[in-house]
Amino acid sequence: MWLNTILNILSTIPFTILHVMTPNSFPKPLSAKEERKYIDLLKSGSKYAKNKLIKHNLRLVAHITKKYYHNKSDPDDLISIGTIGLIKAINTFKPEKGIRLSSYAARCIENEILMHFRNSKKSSLDISINEPIETDKNGNILTLMETISIDDSIADKID
Repeated sequence: MWLNTILNILSTIPFTILHVMTPNSFPKPLSAKEERKYIDLLKSGSKYAKNKLIKHNLRLVAHITKKYYHNKSDPDDLISIGTIGLIKAINTFKPEKGIRLSSYAARCIENEILMHFRNSKKSSLDISINEPIETDKNGNILTLMETISIDDSIADKID
């Protein structure tokens, strides 16, 4: 029993190391000093500084979107939406307010995700006219379009 437990733990270590060491993992957050440096460069219009701030805050986006994975949305979609919130935060950040970028960005990321959920809730009741609504006795799919189609012979009889 103990041997199986130890073997299970040891077998997961290589995967954990590979996950942490892969080039696809997010870069570490910037220190406060580095963050200030890149924010100052951003004020002067540096695209490199903007990209650096975005890249090093992607971990924050992933952390915040984890709260919303239980919903039906795809986690990749949520990360994309959160990244839009991060970019908006970097574009509108004012360091003279005395708050760190990560604190401000966290609110912007969350607001962007919540805005996405509100917008998708509005359109959740929309249905397509070609969406199946029922099946007939033979198992054929009946669509909404078929139920509202007009018989042209009635119009001919009226004329």
